[in-house]
Amino acid sequence: MANTESAKKRIRQTEKRTLRNRHYKASARTQVKKVRRLLAENKLDEAEAAARDAYQTLDKAARKNVVHPRNAARRKGRLMAALAEARSTAGKQ
Repeated sequence: MANTESAKKRIRQTEKRTLRNRHYKASARTQVKKVRRLLAENKLDEAEAAARDAYQTLDKAARKNVVHPRNAARRKGRLMAALAEARSTAGKQ
């Protein structure tokens, strides 16, 4: 257990930041899952709209240093690739 006042304060700060960061991480994960679910159901128009929301959420999490900017970029790139693949397979049918 922490003995000094500064160590106790750090524990309090960490708890607050953890709760705040959890919100951004969870919402980013939820948005990405939503896009992937819509792609699996072949709802491309809705998936594109949801993808825009997911990009904004990932960018915001990266801006606030909740996730690394490259991590956010990688996730967005993978979503873009999945969206493009879904569009190309829908066009072939």
